[in-house]
Amino acid sequence: MSGSEAVASCAGREGCASISPVPDRSAEAVDLELLRRIAARDDSALAALYDRHSRLAYSLILRIVRSAADADEVLQETFVRVWTRADSYDPRLGVPAAWLIRIARNRAIDRVRARRVREAISVTPATRDDGSVAVPEPETLITPEHELLETMTSRAVGSALAHLPATQRQLIEAAFFDGYTHHELAARFGVPLGTVKTRIRSGLAALRGRLEQFA
Repeated sequence: MSGSEAVASCAGREGCASISPVPDRSAEAVDLELLRRIAARDDSALAALYDRHSRLAYSLILRIVRSAADADEVLQETFVRVWTRADSYDPRLGVPAAWLIRIARNRAIDRVRARRVREAISVTPATRDDGSVAVPEPETLITPEHELLETMTSRAVGSALAHLPATQRQLIEAAFFDGYTHHELAARFGVPLGTVKTRIRSGLAALRGRLEQFA
């Protein structure tokens, strides 16, 4: 099964319904085991990882791209990248959830940049037989339902972030929206590297829990 097919089966939700519950272990241990299985091309492990983190990843992606349609595509790209690069995960760079969110952030930023390039390209308008300029109707995939979802999700993310302690919220926003590494965050906020990792880990867990309530 290809990465896109595996992700599509997860996104359909029904494809993940038959997965056995993950044993009650620490979140980091569970994610590490899932990444090991994904690297061995176990698509059920990708489905389990998708169930655990897709809502948080989507919410953070949407905050960057500001488009529900783009966020859907970036989310799929994120998990395809996880499928193809699971064997490259390095525990020294952070917990699996942070690694996944970092992939999502980078893909989201790439999407925004690509969109800006497309918008900057000028298109020569067509000319009608009478010499007047025909202005094409803009194409869009955004529906009222997408706009409502975008608004609701943005509010949910804002609310979830607002409920975090300031020490966690500042680190998460700096890491995932501004692109700071853990080492840079430790220097910027004057706290030990281990503290940075612990606060981000616990903050992501809290965010995921609040966003699951939103769903």
